[in-house]
Amino acid sequence: MNPMGFPSTPKSVSIALTGRCNLSCSYCFYAGEMAALGDLTTAQWLEVFGRLKALGVMDATLTGGEALTRPDFFELVDGVIAHRMRYSLLSNGTLFTEAVVREFDKGKRRLRLDSIQISIDGSCAGVHDRHRPHSFERALRGLKLLRAEGFTLTVRVTIHPDNIGDLEATARLLLEEVGLPSFSTNEAFPMGAGCGNAGETCLTPMREMEAMRAVARLQERYPGRVTAQAGPLAKRRAYAEMEEARATGKRPTSWTMGSLTACGCVFSKIDILHDGAIVPCHVLHRLVLGNVLTDDLGEIWRAHPTLEALRGRRSIPMREVPGCEGCEWAEFCNGSCPGLAHELTGDFNRANPADCYRAFRAQTGGIRAL
Repeated sequence: MNPMGFPSTPKSVSIALTGRCNLSCSYCFYAGEMAALGDLTTAQWLEVFGRLKALGVMDATLTGGEALTRPDFFELVDGVIAHRMRYSLLSNGTLFTEAVVREFDKGKRRLRLDSIQISIDGSCAGVHDRHRPHSFERALRGLKLLRAEGFTLTVRVTIHPDNIGDLEATARLLLEEVGLPSFSTNEAFPMGAGCGNAGETCLTPMREMEAMRAVARLQERYPGRVTAQAGPLAKRRAYAEMEEARATGKRPTSWTMGSLTACGCVFSKIDILHDGAIVPCHVLHRLVLGNVLTDDLGEIWRAHPTLEALRGRRSIPMREVPGCEGCEWAEFCNGSCPGLAHELTGDFNRANPADCYRAFRAQTGGIRAL
């Protein structure tokens, strides 16, 4: 364990196996990275997996693009397994067929698989396909097929202006018809393709309030089965706790207020893009720390100045963050996602403007107006 309180080597790695995708989602935050970067070859990825094994990495999250577009996908899965790592898969769900599912039965592919996450954004093609064109039927088919075969599944619903009114029907589809134990939510945000399409894909403060009301109703109807780490549901919880802390002095035990503590990812995991670039996370994809084929990932993890700066954010009081001086909510805020802060302001040591409660409250009346 490092003196700063994080492991001396990363235990988890998120790996974008490819920049290719069979869809063109209008809010894809990764789209801006794909065009100019080439994918590593099969041999290069297998070499990377060997380096991860030497570092003691225990699990890998395989992403894209769409990872299943690689013809060598299962060869790469076998490589992950051969190097003593477990794995999870993030997918749009459209490429799962019976033949693909049967491939998971070979060797230890099923045994070492932790979960598959599928993206479903609506209860029908008319809603889901609004920002994920021509994909609903295939994604739902893949989800039901995996469910029938007993795979451990998660589903992520990305909330945007066009599916707020459909969230109840989406919940019925996922929890009652498909029979999932739960699903998670987030929201479209202004990064990658989401920047150019923000007017269509991102929630205004008033639409955010509408989404908060919708997800709150879902939580009442399906207790414990609708979750979130970001987006309207997570913001609703955080904003309510900020209001309570300011009114009563009672602070939450699940997160720290008053300094830039929002992101803990840099203390436990690191990401590798499809060309081998090492980045703090996919949302901070512009901060390239090196390349996994040529640079020492362990040394980068332990001592890269950018990672040190990201880990050091937690010592910066919110009242000293540029733009937050004098804010009445500074002592009850944590700055939110540094990736979006960097994308929108050029500085990860700023607060994320998209999650600013002062601005949200000024435009909506705040969480107490719900």
